[in-house]
Amino acid sequence: MTRRVVVAMLVPVPWSPPGVDLVAWRTAMAEDVVDLLARLAQAEAAIAAAPGDRALAEEIAWPGMRIYEIPAPTVLPVLRAAAEDGFDQAAVIAADAPDVPGMTLGKLLRPLDGKAVAVAAGGPGGGLFGVATSLPAPEWLADHDLDQGSATVLRKTAPAPGEVTSTPQWRRLRGPADLATLDPALEGWENTRALLGG
Repeated sequence: MTRRVVVAMLVPVPWSPPGVDLVAWRTAMAEDVVDLLARLAQAEAAIAAAPGDRALAEEIAWPGMRIYEIPAPTVLPVLRAAAEDGFDQAAVIAADAPDVPGMTLGKLLRPLDGKAVAVAAGGPGGGLFGVATSLPAPEWLADHDLDQGSATVLRKTAPAPGEVTSTPQWRRLRGPADLATLDPALEGWENTRALLGG
């Protein structure tokens, strides 16, 4: 049985909707992502946090959920921690995509039987929504954060471009334009929805 973990990484959130407190906004989005992960059937859930975000991670974590404290919000320290915990595969996703469907996470993990690394783009704002790999992570995988990462960036250090495969993107909520893409019909994201007034 393959042991998988999906880790919500507490990424910097520089923007919140007008009239919404930035800390409350960041907390609500991260909590919605963590709540989704906690219900996954095929993977365990964890949170990755830089030292300044440890309190937030503890606030939103479900009982018994792993919290990986990392020096900065980059991917490789999270993958190393997951490998040390005995996981066979890991995905690291941004905690600012509160309405992501579980199916998108499955599609991020699915290629790992044949590919070294899978990535999902972060939508029109650029960057990555998530990255997944078998563990231990390939030695050629360069450390990166999700804001600046891309499939192109990761392919530069891969022995062959095909080692990094792209999966369906999911946009993160990083600016006013992203709000218009929220679908009220999608289940979940209750905390973010409540801050937006319904």
